[in-house]
Amino acid sequence: MNDDKAGALFGAVQGEELLRWTSDLVAIPSYSGLPMQEQAVANYVVDLLQKEHIECRIQDLGQGRCNVIARLPGAGTGRSLMLNGHMDTVPAYDMSRAFEPHMKDGMLYGRGTSDMKGALSAMMGVLIAMKRTNAALSGELIFSAVADEEEGSIGTIALLESGLRADAVIVGEAMGRDAIAIAQKGLEWFEFTLHGKTVHGGRQDEGVNAIIKATRLIQVLQDQLAPRLKERCHPFMGCPTLNIGVIRGGTQLSTVAGECVVQMDRRFIPGLETYESMYRELTEIVQQLQQEDPDFRCTLKVLDSSVMKSGYVHQGMEQTEDEPLVQILKESLEEVSGKPARLTGCPCWTDAGLFGYYGKMPVVVYGPGDLTLAHSKDECLDPAALEESYKVYLSAALSFCGLSEDAPQR
Repeated sequence: MNDDKAGALFGAVQGEELLRWTSDLVAIPSYSGLPMQEQAVANYVVDLLQKEHIECRIQDLGQGRCNVIARLPGAGTGRSLMLNGHMDTVPAYDMSRAFEPHMKDGMLYGRGTSDMKGALSAMMGVLIAMKRTNAALSGELIFSAVADEEEGSIGTIALLESGLRADAVIVGEAMGRDAIAIAQKGLEWFEFTLHGKTVHGGRQDEGVNAIIKATRLIQVLQDQLAPRLKERCHPFMGCPTLNIGVIRGGTQLSTVAGECVVQMDRRFIPGLETYESMYRELTEIVQQLQQEDPDFRCTLKVLDSSVMKSGYVHQGMEQTEDEPLVQILKESLEEVSGKPARLTGCPCWTDAGLFGYYGKMPVVVYGPGDLTLAHSKDECLDPAALEESYKVYLSAALSFCGLSEDAPQR
C-alpha cells in the first residue's frame, strides 16, 4: 500500500470522532441487571454505521438482549477478519459520574472507557474509514458487538451457533499500548459445601463443625494442589492458580456450625491442563478427605454465577507466535507506535476463549485502555491510545484481508 493511500485511510476518521463516539457510548448505561441491557448501545452503533452506509444488523438474543453484526464484503480472494468487542459493562459500583464521560488530566473517565467502549469505537472507525475512502478488500471484514461478556457470554455463543466465522478474530479487551495477548487461561468458579452437624456449643462433641472441616479442605488445597500447579508453567500464561475468595459458615457463636461454604477461583492452562482434568483433581481431593475422615462430607459444584449455556465452559486459548494474525498485528502495532510490541498472556478471561476453543478460529486480544483500571472507580482511557488502536486495527485489517480493486462497493 502506498503512503498516500495509507495516509488517506488513517486520516479518514479523526481522533475527535473516536473520542466523541466513546463518550456517547459511555453515557449509555449497559451494566449488568438493566432491562434491555445492551439495546440502547446497539441502537447507537447501528445508527452510526448505517449513516456511513455500512451493512449492519441487530441479532436478537431474546429477553431483551442483542448483538450487532456489521460487514464490509470482500472480493472473495482474501482472508476474512472479525473485530469483536462487548457492549455490556459492570455496574458503577463506587465510581462517581460513571455515566457522565468527562476529561480529567488528559484522560477520558467513565464506566466502560477501557472495558470496552473505547475499543468498540476504534473498531467501528476501521469500517467507517474504509467506507469513506472506498477501500476495496480482498477478504471480508466483520465487526461484532456482543452482549453479556461480563456474565454468561450469551452474545458470543449466539454468534458461534449462528455459524458466523472468520479466518481470524481480534478481541478488543484492554491490554495496554504495547501488548498483544496470544494466550489466555481457562476459568471456573467452584463451590464446596461442607456439611456438619449442628448442636449447642456446650455439647460440641456431639456435633460436627463444618467450619473445621472447611479449614482441612483449604489446607489440602494449599499444601497439596497449589505446589503441583506451580510445576505447570506456560511461557505466556504463567502458572495455573487457585484462589479461595469466599468462606461463609455458621449461624452464631454458641452453635456448632452445620454448614460452611468455600468458593474458589481456578485458572487453568490450555495445553497443560484440561477442564476435565482440573475438575477431576478437585473431586479426588474431596474423595481423599472423605476416606481419611468419616465425618467429612462435602458437595462440589460449579458456582451458579459461573454456569454458561449448556455445552460451554470458560475455556482458555493459545496461539503460536508464527500464526499469521499474530505476526500481522505485531507488525502493525510496531509500525503505528514506533515501539516494540510485546506478546503476552491475557491475565483475565475474555470471549477469546470461546472463539478459539469452540469456534476453532485463530484469535488474539488487543485493545486500548488499562486493564488494571477496568471495573474500578478510576476507569479511564487515554485518547492517544484510542486513536493508536484505531490505526493498528486498520493496518492489521488491510494486511490480513488484503486490498483489491475488484471488491464490491456499497
